[in-house]
Amino acid sequence: MDTTCIRFALGAILLHLLLLSLPNLSIAEFIYSPHEIFSINCGSNSSLSTRDGRNWTADIKFLSENKDSVAAPALTPSTQEGPYTDARFSHSQFTYSFPVSTGPKFLRLFFYSTSYQNFHRSKAYFSVKAGPYTLFQDFNASLNADADDDPAQTDILFREYCINLKDGDRLNITFIPSKTSQHPDSYAFINGIEIVSMPPFLYYTNPDDVDISGWPQLVGLNTNPFPIENNFALETNYRLRVGDQQIPASQDTGMLRSWDVDNKYVTTQSVLSLDIGIGIKLTFTKIPNYTAPDTVYRSVRNMGSNGTINMGFNLTWQLPVDSGFTYLLRLHFCQLDPDMKNPGYQSFFIFVQDQLVEKWADILGWSDKQEGVPVVKQYVVFIPGNQQETLNLSLKMHPNPTSLAKDAQINAIELFKINNTTGNLAGPNPDSHPKTSEVLLPSSNKKSKGSTRTLTAAVAGTVSGVVMLSLSVAFFLTKRKKNMAVDEGSNKKGGTSRGGGSSSLPTNLCRKFSIAEIRAATNNFDELFVVGLGGFGNVYKGYIDDGSTRVAIKRLKADSRQGAQEFMNEIEMLSQLRHLHLVSLVGYCYESNEMILVYDFMDRGSLREHLYDTDKPSLSWKQRLQICIGVGRGLHYLHTGTKDVIIHRDVKSANILLDEKWVPKVSDFGLSRIGPTGISRTHVNTQVKGSIGYLDPEYYKRDRLTVKSDVYSFGVVLLEVLSGRQPLLHWEEKQRMSLVKWAKHCYEKGILSEIVDPELKGQIVPQCLRKFGEVALSCLLEDGTQRPSMKDIVGMLELVLQLQEGDVNGVMESGGDYEYGDDVFSSSHNSVHVSDYSKSTGLSTTRDGDRSYGSNDFVLIPDDVFSEIKDPNGR
Repeated sequence: MDTTCIRFALGAILLHLLLLSLPNLSIAEFIYSPHEIFSINCGSNSSLSTRDGRNWTADIKFLSENKDSVAAPALTPSTQEGPYTDARFSHSQFTYSFPVSTGPKFLRLFFYSTSYQNFHRSKAYFSVKAGPYTLFQDFNASLNADADDDPAQTDILFREYCINLKDGDRLNITFIPSKTSQHPDSYAFINGIEIVSMPPFLYYTNPDDVDISGWPQLVGLNTNPFPIENNFALETNYRLRVGDQQIPASQDTGMLRSWDVDNKYVTTQSVLSLDIGIGIKLTFTKIPNYTAPDTVYRSVRNMGSNGTINMGFNLTWQLPVDSGFTYLLRLHFCQLDPDMKNPGYQSFFIFVQDQLVEKWADILGWSDKQEGVPVVKQYVVFIPGNQQETLNLSLKMHPNPTSLAKDAQINAIELFKINNTTGNLAGPNPDSHPKTSEVLLPSSNKKSKGSTRTLTAAVAGTVSGVVMLSLSVAFFLTKRKKNMAVDEGSNKKGGTSRGGGSSSLPTNLCRKFSIAEIRAATNNFDELFVVGLGGFGNVYKGYIDDGSTRVAIKRLKADSRQGAQEFMNEIEMLSQLRHLHLVSLVGYCYESNEMILVYDFMDRGSLREHLYDTDKPSLSWKQRLQICIGVGRGLHYLHTGTKDVIIHRDVKSANILLDEKWVPKVSDFGLSRIGPTGISRTHVNTQVKGSIGYLDPEYYKRDRLTVKSDVYSFGVVLLEVLSGRQPLLHWEEKQRMSLVKWAKHCYEKGILSEIVDPELKGQIVPQCLRKFGEVALSCLLEDGTQRPSMKDIVGMLELVLQLQEGDVNGVMESGGDYEYGDDVFSSSHNSVHVSDYSKSTGLSTTRDGDRSYGSNDFVLIPDDVFSEIKDPNGR
């Protein structure tokens, strides 16, 4: 063993002894001794000892790439104890390399964002990589420090990560200045680096564990476990205990973790009970004794009373996080109340992102009827978004009405961000001028993560889908670079221009409205005309053309994250995507510092509103089939009818709108993007986005997006139409929670009729039901390449409608109040076959590479029955 290793081993032993000698710290609380501890004082030639037992050593021996880095002291000394006296700086890339052993480690980075000699704090823009993982991307230390509201740690930034190292790896940490035309003098810096060994399965999942009940549970999609594999990197976002003061690193269980208090993030009334159960010895039979300090489990937050007063609200935490990432949420519980003598006496619901994850949370039951036994429950949740905004992850608890004690309680919360498939953990910088008025309580208290914007998701009634046509233009941004110049003038807002009517937006794409016309259409933006609202601003029902035409008017608020470029590209894209079954853009207004979009108004609201949780009249089976066929045509147009393949990525019943004639319109292109290009390309690698319950599992697991991802989502919609229920119902028995799983089970057992909406009883011809089930389940095959194309699906749904109407000898012509016109179908007849779902693995391939379903039952559907409509330009 070389002298360096001996020195670190001795350091670990000394730290162990020192921590044991600290006051108010019992031997039981310090029960893990890391075999490796590196505490590095960057930019310093001398060692530094701090009162928490750390011995910070000089960094020079660990620099493996060091072209022009320099060390400098802070011009303004920090009042905080730690590695903040000096820092390492460079305008070029530099790397630290550590000889660490195999296994999981804590990696901690310490920054003091102040000015140093020749280095102004505002110019620190840089990225940080640790092995294959990107921890920071174009990170600006001063923006992040300024967004922090903790007066006790002014300009101090701290980040903690969990990284698992393989055999023979060295841990290389590289700092890369972000050299751009906007920041030509950028530099990277670091004050302190710490690496601490952790137990192998503290946060990572043991793959050899026979009992998987303790594995993290995926929120929303299904009830399957989601193991935290050793190739994941985690970023600690929150480690919160219930109590009146922080637990410092010196009082952790040996791993130098700090436990903050949770009161900044609790948004509802609650009661704090401190130092409870002092006479009860904690027994660690469910989790290791190093999981958390004893003091974590002796402080409880609950709702305050066993009376019915608690039944009117949820005990709620709001935790600001970066959107577009998956998170590991760990909840700590310990029952120390002697009055809770029997399992079931106190039980409560747990909701994560408003999804029910525990219907019968019973701490005493989880701990085998033993008080003083800590337990941890883990959940994995995906927060959709574009990784450029901060949203709130919510945790809510509510008493189970059937339990005797009407209360809910918790001891601690940990939340970790999981890297995406590219190894990225980096989030956005906060805005340079965060506005407290935009922040939801308690988001303004978020530590070291920047400002948080309010997440407003509700959009009322009919225009709910229409008005969310927001940043879908992003996928055209890389494809279409037309020179649509805008006179930026001097009016800036959030880094984007908001014009005063002098833009060169092309009026040939759609109608240009004056601000006077818009004010007249909305009675000067009368609040009585508001029918929806969101992060973009209000949506109004308006009347144009002397009151003869109703429209939905989306008015971007001044502080919206959308700007001139997104506004222009949305106009260009939506103006060119014209189809009967896509919501149409009527026009825009870009005048008097206003950005306004005008859409067709959808009289009958969304398909979802007519299927469940509604007082609206139920749709007939024929209406439902006709709507499905129309939606299929719209999706087929997106996949094949434009210059570029367009993948919608958020197909669901809420995004299908109905006009006054019940004609369906696909809406909300906010997540859409260009599909694969080139003959050899079959998919697009991209981060997972979409809606829980509709996500293609192949896309979710592998980040591989194809048009067949839309097919899967459409299959879920078909089951919604058949069953009249949501895709996920967490209060249902396990077999019926997932509509997809329930439908597959019933189909295989020959009892598909059990899932049929009671409103449809007696309406569906048995043969029609069987074929409809085949179509829906063929869309839901695990292997995306085995799913049919939207072209084949529309053909098969046409056949289903023929079966319903008893006409299997010719092509159905639309009737009733769902009208296409006389020439909606062509006369050429190539075959599309329908197979039994049980035989779907033996599909044949058509000339265009899609799967065709083999059976001798029906050979009736024309090849282009779905592709031509009488008016291809829509309205």
